[in-house]
Amino acid sequence: MDRIEAAKEHFGKLIEEQFIRIEKMKEEKDFIDYNALDKVIIGVVGGDGIGPYITSQAQRVLEFLLDDEVKAGKVEFRTIDGLTIENRAEHNKAIPDDVLAEIKKCHIILKGPTTTPRAGDPWPNIESANVAMRKELDLFANVRPVKVPEEGIDWMFYRENTEGAYALGSKGVKVNEDLSIDFTVTTHEGSHRIIKSAFEYAKKSGKNKVTVVTKANVVKATDGKFLDVAKEIAKDYPEVEWDDWYIDIMTAKLIDPKRRTNFKVMVLPNLYGDILTDEAAEFQGGVGTAGSANIGKRYAMFEAIHGSAPRMVEEGRGKYADPSSIMRAGVMLLEHMGKIQQAEALANALDRCGVYEKKFVITGREDGATGAEYADYVMETLENL
Repeated sequence: MDRIEAAKEHFGKLIEEQFIRIEKMKEEKDFIDYNALDKVIIGVVGGDGIGPYITSQAQRVLEFLLDDEVKAGKVEFRTIDGLTIENRAEHNKAIPDDVLAEIKKCHIILKGPTTTPRAGDPWPNIESANVAMRKELDLFANVRPVKVPEEGIDWMFYRENTEGAYALGSKGVKVNEDLSIDFTVTTHEGSHRIIKSAFEYAKKSGKNKVTVVTKANVVKATDGKFLDVAKEIAKDYPEVEWDDWYIDIMTAKLIDPKRRTNFKVMVLPNLYGDILTDEAAEFQGGVGTAGSANIGKRYAMFEAIHGSAPRMVEEGRGKYADPSSIMRAGVMLLEHMGKIQQAEALANALDRCGVYEKKFVITGREDGATGAEYADYVMETLENL
């Protein structure tokens, strides 16, 4: 009985935490207006493993594109160190307090991959830095595009970023040696803002179709709530077509050439979004080619969707890491700032360099180009567009 009572107390505290978070969401203000700022501060957080290698190259390209704004004092790039696994382990925190304080002084974050400890690693069992940053900065929308024109694929994924299984993934309960329980959480407010964002994008972009992905037929309370909120919001967007699919069949239909071109904008709870976007990224060359945006009303973070690949650094191959993914995230960063012309130019340059011309090919080894050489290639291409 003591174990059961302890588990009940633990669960009660989690519910209290969520009620507090709900009240904060209800008090949210509108999205930040970058045009109203005297200066937009872009924090560059290298992370660890190959993170600093690829992030530095993406920064070079962004500085090249925003050179006039930087010289005019309208944009500042600010390097933020300390989000390495070594420093995080030393402080036993997903994000050390001093690092988080510096991040919160910025408006936009360009972030490299970070290592999340697994069982057997020589690090303490600290929370994922990505998950922690999404919660600390309330980055509720994880936005990932996947586009393969020759196959008719033009997808935009809106993954809920602060709830679901990941929100409480480190707060489960090991009742005894026979029983462990984890939790998932879905709130009306959290579901409403991500689903509304997806419908708004579908309307404004002209894609005009939203697919809601859940497992509401089985996970009835949480996924059921997510789907119910979608039904409410859909009534406000009569011009946007919408449907809903279950995650299991959705993973199959995404690889069905007859069906997959019908999907346009997809909105999903946290865990399903993580799985489906990694699958989707394979169509355009793998997770190493895909970037992602993490959007909140006050902050925004842009990152590669792959891991930190520490083995590459251990083997002395860090400089050969492919910066394409985080450069793709840079396209989204520019779009988010309203720099549409620069964003389109970078997207075109990355397509030319990585898909069509391929004068420099990244292999991750000495037989391929370095990240710096590839960044030079991208900037030379930008000059000639």
